[in-house]
Amino acid sequence: MPERLVYISGEWLPESEARISIFDSAVMLGDCVTESTRTFAQKPFKLERHIERLYKSMKVCRYSFEMSPEELTSLTLEVVERNLPIYAPGEDLWIVHNISRGAYPPSGDQSKKREPTVIINTLPMDLRYWARFYVVGCHAVTPPSRMVPAQCLDAKIKNRSRMAYTLAELEVKLVDPDAQGILLDTEGYLAENKGGNFFLVSEGVLKTPRTVQALAGITRETTLEIARHQGLPVEVCDLQPYDVYTADEAFFTSTPYCIMPATRFNGLPVGDGKVGPITRRLLQGWAELTGVDVVQQALGQLTEEERQALKEQG
Repeated sequence: MPERLVYISGEWLPESEARISIFDSAVMLGDCVTESTRTFAQKPFKLERHIERLYKSMKVCRYSFEMSPEELTSLTLEVVERNLPIYAPGEDLWIVHNISRGAYPPSGDQSKKREPTVIINTLPMDLRYWARFYVVGCHAVTPPSRMVPAQCLDAKIKNRSRMAYTLAELEVKLVDPDAQGILLDTEGYLAENKGGNFFLVSEGVLKTPRTVQALAGITRETTLEIARHQGLPVEVCDLQPYDVYTADEAFFTSTPYCIMPATRFNGLPVGDGKVGPITRRLLQGWAELTGVDVVQQALGQLTEEERQALKEQG
């Protein structure tokens, strides 16, 4: 069976043979910036915006990267095209960029210029884990651990240094193995999920935290665009747990699932404890924008027995 191809710093390798140095800065230091893009109907969605953000991350991190955004975009599209024959017709892809500072010598002059390690790969857009949340909603939980302050690491830098998020997510799973974390900043305001942003709906107004302590998510950005197009009032503001407890609806946003409804928050129902009408309206807006109904796409990946069980729950 043919394997997916991975691009690594000028080489094309089968996924099983893809390797980087044990001295790479990604391994030694967690020094690696990243982007994740998805396709809809096998067409990359907002790839240029993802690459634009990737270059901003590299600039702030002082990476020496000579490839132009146009060249990286062209190379990424080639990765997609080379891998498309492996995917079923209509099956969507997850496109992943990982760029590190390069090989990190264990001793000697650390200031020497190094060639960045450039990794581009694709994965199947597997939505099975999130599928049921479209129907019954997920449980959003705030862990004891707080968001890394922006004074230490700006959340707008999308990076692979995820230890703080990993520990926070482990704390969340102690409360509920299926819960999804929403971190607070050191002042007690809502920040972000380990891989996405958070929204709530209160009295017909869609609200989301500012990006001072949260990633400037492209899915967040697109959801705000859809909301404004639909005529929904929008506020980008500081939010506290109280605002979620008393909200009518809540949801997460992230590249793979677009919108993930949250119907419980720290054990209490959000609104009436069901996926709300504005959340459904925004999901429909995503379907109209992309030409793909992500809810049906996700549910279609479940078995008939799983879909029937969800139908009974919903």
